[in-house]
Amino acid sequence: MVYKVIGLMSGSSLDGLDIAFVELQENGGKWSYNILQADCYEYNNTWIQKLKNSITLNALDYQLLHTEYGHYLGQQVNLFIEKNNLYHLVNLISSHGHTTFHEPGKLMTAQLGDGAAIASETQLPVVTDLRAIDIAFGGQGAPIVPIGEKMLLGDYTYFLNLGGIANISANINERFVAFDVCAANRVLNMLSEEKGFAFDDDGKIAAEGNINDELLQKVNELDYYKRPYPKSLANDFGIETVFPIIKQSSLCIEDAMRTYVEHIVIQIKNAIDSCQLPAVSCQLLVTGGGAFNSFLIKRLQVILKEINIEVIIPDENLIRYKEAVIMALIGTLRWREEYNVFASVTGAKRNSIGGALWLGTEA
Repeated sequence: MVYKVIGLMSGSSLDGLDIAFVELQENGGKWSYNILQADCYEYNNTWIQKLKNSITLNALDYQLLHTEYGHYLGQQVNLFIEKNNLYHLVNLISSHGHTTFHEPGKLMTAQLGDGAAIASETQLPVVTDLRAIDIAFGGQGAPIVPIGEKMLLGDYTYFLNLGGIANISANINERFVAFDVCAANRVLNMLSEEKGFAFDDDGKIAAEGNINDELLQKVNELDYYKRPYPKSLANDFGIETVFPIIKQSSLCIEDAMRTYVEHIVIQIKNAIDSCQLPAVSCQLLVTGGGAFNSFLIKRLQVILKEINIEVIIPDENLIRYKEAVIMALIGTLRWREEYNVFASVTGAKRNSIGGALWLGTEA
C-alpha cells in the first residue's frame, strides 16, 4: 500500500511549522518513505508570542487560541499544497500540534491546534491528539517518534533529536526505549536572543565562552536527571527551571552558552550510559535543529568517542523534517487502526493506537 501524507510538526524551539509531504509504502509489513516536498514556515512575531504565552491564558482564551491555531495550520497546509501543486494528491494530514501543558503524572497532555479546524480549512482527513491515549493508559506520552525510527530508520543503535528538548531512543535487543534527556535548543535560543540573535549560528557564541564549573554542577544536579526512564519533559522545564538558574549565575552570555552546551553533551552521554548496552562500537543518528550547531556536534563527538559511539549526521532533509515525516507515519498507522505508540518507550500499560480522526472530506 502507498500513502501520500502531510505531516505537521511544531517544536518547542518555536522556529516554525515543519510541513513534510511524504510517500509512505508498506510492503509485507516493511515500511519505506520518500520526502516528496518539505518546508518550514517560520512563525511571525505575533504567533511566537501567542504560542509562548498560551500557558498563561484563562480557559476560554486558551480554547479560542486552540481553534485559531487549528485554522492557521489548515491555512498553512493549503498554501503548501498550492505552492507545490499537490491538489488531489494528499490522502491524509497528521498534525502533532504545539505542546503547551504536559503533565503525565496527572494523566494530561495538551497540544494546540484543533483538528476540526484543520479539517474544515483543508477539507481533508486529519489526525491529531497523537499523545492523548498513551497518557490515558498511564504512559509519558513521549517520546512518540521511536515507532518511526524503528519502522523507517532502523539501522542505528541510537537516535538523538536535538530540538527544543533533546530526546534519545535506543534499540535494545529489538526493544525500543526512549526518553527526554534535557532542555536543548529552547534554552540556547533564549540565551542567543539576549545577544540579538534568534539562535547561535554554528555555535559561534558558545565557542567564544568558557565553562563555569559552578553553574555546570548546578544544572547537572537537577532532580530530573536522577529519575529512571521512561520519563519526559514539558517545555517549561527549560523556561522555568533551567533558564533562571543560568541567569542567577550572572555569567556573560558566551560563558553561559558554553557551559550549557557542555551540560547538554554530558546529559546525552549519561542517557546513553543509562541504557546499559554492551560496550561495543555503535552509531548515533542526530537530527533536529541542533544538528546544524557544529560546535555542539564537535563536543558531542569528542565526549561520545570515549564510549565508542560514532555520531552520524544525515542529509539536510532528514535533519530538518524527521519528526514531520514520523508524524505522517503515525497518522497513517492510526488511519490503518494499527499500533502507533510503543508502551516500552512511554511506560504505558499497553501499546496503543493514538490519534483523533477528523473527516474533512465530503461523504
